[in-house]
Amino acid sequence: MSRPKISTFPKCWLEKIVAREMSLFDWIEQSQALGAEGCELYDGFLESFDSAYLTKVRKAIEKTGQRLSLMCFSPDFTQPGAADRAKEIEKQKQRIDVTAELGGGYCRTLSGQRRPEVERAAGVKWVVECIGACLPHARKRGIVMCMENHYKDGYWKFPEFAQQMDVFCEIVGQIDDPFFGVQFDPSNSVVAGEDPIVLLDRVKRRVVSMHASDRYLEKGATVADLQRDIGSLGYSPLLKHGVTGQGMNDYDGIFKRLKEVNFNGWISIEDGMNGMDEMRESVEFLKKKIHQYFKG
Repeated sequence: MSRPKISTFPKCWLEKIVAREMSLFDWIEQSQALGAEGCELYDGFLESFDSAYLTKVRKAIEKTGQRLSLMCFSPDFTQPGAADRAKEIEKQKQRIDVTAELGGGYCRTLSGQRRPEVERAAGVKWVVECIGACLPHARKRGIVMCMENHYKDGYWKFPEFAQQMDVFCEIVGQIDDPFFGVQFDPSNSVVAGEDPIVLLDRVKRRVVSMHASDRYLEKGATVADLQRDIGSLGYSPLLKHGVTGQGMNDYDGIFKRLKEVNFNGWISIEDGMNGMDEMRESVEFLKKKIHQYFKG
């Protein structure tokens, strides 16, 4: 029986690797000790898109016995200017090429920033058009584009245009292609003030990959406080990071639904904000859940 596979993403060191204060190759080597099967990368980790460099990165990942689970990319398809959107389309295609050269099969896509001047109907139209323009290239390279229910790229001014479930589902519902699916992140639903299980019930048959992390409320805070504090930028300081399975996400509910649709994609742990030990605990938690729901 096929089952989900586990990978890890160093959210804890994202800024250091992007700033070249920490070597990507050091992270790849350290990730081996976590006991996962894959390694997720952010495109900003890469010093070059040159084939020789990408071959070096791929060999480093494969040397650890892992493979690239996902290329994490943040296109901005809601820019009002058509020329600017065209540039984002070319960037997405390039990241699809990079994913293929690194031996991966999945490349993340997003909607773009929720700019105050962009109306919903226009934004939805642009995102659907831009993803549609990238899909022929994805099919050619054999790469699945995964749209994440995201909060906000760390280098963006505004939060995700499709942060809210209804907007996200409106976009996903207009794209029917075997090389397009959903990257489900339950914690991002929590940050949006929504129920991750409700979103998963709506998109579970489209989910091809998943981020696994967890959040808990700062001591003394309530869910009502969280809703009041989310504000226009979506993320609340009342939400803290923790070991996967020990926070606000209902992982039994999540795995029950993944089992219902025979999900066998990557589940990537996007955390480690409090150290590698917590990420290791998260890996062990997910291994137990996979065995519980996908044994046999």
